[in-house]
Formats: sequence, structure tokens, C-alpha cells
Amino acid sequence: MDEHPPVAHLLFSQPTHYLPLFDQAALWAQKIIYPDLKGWDNASLKEFVHVRIDVSGSPLESPETFPSIGRIRVKHRGILLTLKGTVIRSGAVKMIEGEREFICRKCKIRFKVYPELETRNTLPQPLSCPSQGSKICEGTSFQFVEGSTVCHDYQEIKIQESTQVLGVGAIPRSIPIILMDDLVDIVKAGDDIIVTGVLSAKWSSVLKDVRCDLDPVLIANHVRRTNELKSDIDIPDDVVMTIKQFWLKFKDAPLKGRNAVLRGICPQIFGLFTVKLAVALTLIGGVQHVDASGTKIRGESHLLLVGDPGTGKSQFLKFAAKLSNRSVITTGLGSTSAGLTVTAVKDGGEWMLEAGALVLADGGLCCIDEFDSMREHDRATIHEAMEQQTISIAKAGLVTTLGTRTIVFGATNPKGHYDPSQTLSVNTALSGPLLSRFDIVLVLLDTKNPEWDAVVSSHILGQADPERGKQDDDFDNIWPLSMLRRYIHFVKGYFKPVLTKEAERVISSYYQMQRRIAVQNAARTTVRMLESLIRLAQAHARLMFRNEVTRLDAITAILCIESSMTTSAIVDSVGNALHSNFTDNPDGEYAKQERLILKRLSSIDEVTDPNDVAASIT
Repeated sequence: MDEHPPVAHLLFSQPTHYLPLFDQAALWAQKIIYPDLKGWDNASLKEFVHVRIDVSGSPLESPETFPSIGRIRVKHRGILLTLKGTVIRSGAVKMIEGEREFICRKCKIRFKVYPELETRNTLPQPLSCPSQGSKICEGTSFQFVEGSTVCHDYQEIKIQESTQVLGVGAIPRSIPIILMDDLVDIVKAGDDIIVTGVLSAKWSSVLKDVRCDLDPVLIANHVRRTNELKSDIDIPDDVVMTIKQFWLKFKDAPLKGRNAVLRGICPQIFGLFTVKLAVALTLIGGVQHVDASGTKIRGESHLLLVGDPGTGKSQFLKFAAKLSNRSVITTGLGSTSAGLTVTAVKDGGEWMLEAGALVLADGGLCCIDEFDSMREHDRATIHEAMEQQTISIAKAGLVTTLGTRTIVFGATNPKGHYDPSQTLSVNTALSGPLLSRFDIVLVLLDTKNPEWDAVVSSHILGQADPERGKQDDDFDNIWPLSMLRRYIHFVKGYFKPVLTKEAERVISSYYQMQRRIAVQNAARTTVRMLESLIRLAQAHARLMFRNEVTRLDAITAILCIESSMTTSAIVDSVGNALHSNFTDNPDGEYAKQERLILKRLSSIDEVTDPNDVAASIT
């Protein structure tokens, strides 16, 4: 663009004419330099060489040449256009004829015929001889030259604009993209991509009593996946230095620093410390473990909020979606098993798969509100997606497996009035296998508490006062949303915490104790609980900006699990998660809870060595 502006302008304004010339030049250059590379082992002449135009960072990233999918108009036809969206449908890779050679029986001239996109890539039969000699040939009889057919790899995908950039009341639009040769099969359903190409049109399928229209289609020249780039979360060095200085400041009172981070989660909701901690640990997640046989143990945690109306469940879902770099929000009432997993659709006589919510949220967060409104067989479809992190499909002759490395964040109302004497499965009308897949299940009960109501009402009324809002905007007390996003993204990629022997001992003792005494929570106290404890402890170590899991992290994980139990096993003072507030001295409060938990764990006859437990208590 900077080197040769006139050539760049021609390429931008007439890409259909100039891109093939660039491809021919690349083939010609390949033939020139190939003799010098014959000594290389893997050097070979490529049959199809294409010049790809990446407009990122160039002046072509202007709104005129980089419109949203819903704003594509006729004026964009025939120019080099760049679109951004999410792949919602990925067709099979096919083979199409790219050109065919004919010879005129009259003047013996050879000429090539190319497919027409408008007529769905059909090769037209030549009607007259195209010779441009001194004497015009009017021949109408032609012979096909055997062996002159050139074929290309061909794939059609469909992309949809992101819902985050839509205006009020707008419906996300989609457009088909044609990929050829080396571009095929490099993206899959659920990927975020930026594609540069030439806008064209093709006739819609011919149906009786239906008007035939020209449908827009983009012939791709360059495709760039933005999944790995995470371009929307940029973490400069000065931000990393600010985070490190923040933790140095709170070196003597680390839990006070942690609480400053947690206060930034849903700041409009007063208190609810336990829920905010659970949301943070769920979004950060643990470390994925792969054993020698290749079996994967997931690193992502899942969270379910069970609560009375008006306890802020949907607010947490919406805020968690903002914190995640990739998120999909859906409600249980409008979600079917196909909409959550994958749909088989018929397009032009061919079956293809269209990604659902869990596949689109791969590598991010899937929020499901009104979880109890889903039909039973629809809920059963997400069992595999939550634990194995795959979705196996056998629909309309399409048998495949898709990845769903996603965090599931659910919110549900209890079935009628919540009865603490009953099990969680009875109160929520959710099956035991599904409940066991959630790492944390928090119950928010709206009990009548005059003191709590007075504090909450003063907080809500105080939010309307702009002067008070300015005083609270302090980095040491509350973190802004943009900083929280960067922090969560940074600690997930930077830290891979490992368990210390002390943390292992505490987690093992607690798990064995739960297995012995669990009667009401039988659905929750499976081996999955042990894996959940490890994941939550690792997530807390990341939250605390550390690379090793200490006893502090293990006990915090135990407190989170305890909060999600209907009948607490060892901590009677946990109470209702709805009324949990931020304490003024979190480190002192933790010291009391640590002594209580270690005392209870050591009082029960354990499999581990009693001397070790006694040493850990002291």
C-alpha cells in the first residue's frame, strides 16, 4: 500500500481483474527461483499459487471497506472487501471444475471456458468462436480437449456478525463465504474470523412459485482466525507491571488484595462475597491434565446458581459474559438440544452441520439462564459437553465429534419453596448426574433479615448519587471491568499452578471425610468432587498471582464446596451465600476458619498419618 499506491488502488478497485495477474506473477516467480532450490528436500513446484491480501493494519481497514455484515450493499460489489464474524456453518470440502479447454472445429483455435458463479459454478457451453484474427470465425461446433480439465478444492461456509456490535433491536445477519484451494478446511464452526475477498452474487435455488433473487456471496482471498489472537484483550507491559506492584503492596495481607479484585465483579450488587469468589474461580479455571494414555481431565469449572427471584442470578450471568473474551447467553425455555449442541440442516440438497450455543462458546463461556425451564432430554444432551468437553453427533448420515471446551454457567429457581431438609436434587428437580458435573452449586435463599435489608437498601440508593460513585473509583478498593478482563486473561495464560504436599493432604482428608458422612449429598460426593477441589484450588492460586497451590488455596476451595452443600459437613458458620459480605480483616477471618477446618479434619480417623495432620495444624 505504501510502496505502490497506484497498484494498491487498482487492486482494491478491480480485484477480479488484477488478482489473477498477481497469481500468474507468483507462478512465474516460482519457476524462476525453483532451480536454485533443487537441493532442498521438500522443494516442489506448486500447481496453484495465490497471492493473499491481508489488510490488517493498512488504510483498507476503513468503515467503507470493512463494513458489518448487515451493512453490505450493492456499492460494495466488485471491490476488495473485509468482513468479520463467527463461523456458524461449515460445509463439506468438494471438488469443482475450474476451467475446461475447447477447440474450434473450423479455425482450430484453442480457448478456455471458466465456470459462472451466478449460475452456481456451472460450466457454460461455448456458443461462438472467440477468435480475434483478421477474419472473424463464425464457427459454432467445438470439441472438448481431453485431459484439459483443471479442478479446485471448494468449500462453502457461513459467517454471522457478532451480537456484541449490534444496535438496539437489530438481528444478526449472515453471509456465505466461498473458500478455494489452500483456504479450505482451515476454519471450523464457532471460530471468529476476519475474511478478505470479492463480493459477488449468485442466483438463489429455483423453486416453483418463488421469485428468483441474487444472493450476496463473498469469494475469499484471505482468511485470518482471531481465536488465538485475542485481539480484543491486549495486555501491554505497563499493565503487567501495575498488577505486580499491586500484589507487592498487599504482600502482607494477600486476601485483602484478593477482595479488592473480587469487589470489581458485579459492583452494582452489594456483598455476595461467596458468589463473587465462585464466579472468579469459575472464569479463571484450573489446569487441564492429560495422562499417559491420552485421557484428558478438564480444567474448566462449571457453576450453578440456585436462588429465589430477585437474588441477582441473571446479573452475575450477564457480567460473567462481559468478562469472558468469548461468550454465548441463552435461556432454558428457548433452548433445545439441537440449539445447544449442533443442528443438521439441508442446504441445496446437501446436509451440513450448524453450530449451536455450546460449540460457538468453545474456549469461552456459555451462560444458560432459567436452567430449570429446559426439557429433561434437552438437559441430558449437555452431560457429555460438560465432562468430556466434546459433542458426538450422528445425524442425517453425518457422524462426527466437535469440541466444547467451554465453561457452563447456569442459573435456576428452586422447585417451589426451598426445603433445606430435602436434597439438592429434589429442590432443583435436576438429576444427580447433572448436579455432580457442576463444581460449585450455590443456593441463594431470600430469608427475611432486617439488618441486611437496611444495608442493601442504603447501597442501592447510594448508587444514584454521582458524588459517592467518584469516591469509590479507587484501584486499591475496586477494579474496573477492562482491568478485570485483562487480569483474568493474563493469569489463565501465565500461571500453571502445581499442588504442594500440604495442599494435597488437606484436599484428600476433606474428600475422604465427605465420602464417609455424605447421605443427603450423595449425588455431589463423587470422584468429580475431588477433581473440583483441585481445579478450584488451582484457580485460587492463579487469582492470588501464584504458581503453586498452598494450604490457603486448598482451604478456600473447601469453603467454596462447603457453601454449595445443603448441609455443611464441617463449617457451621458458612450460612446463606446471599448474606455473605466482604469482611474488614479477611486474613484474620481466614485464620479462624483454617483452624476450625484443620481441627475437624484431624478429629476424624483418617487414612493419612496422624503425625502429618498434627504437624499441619500446628
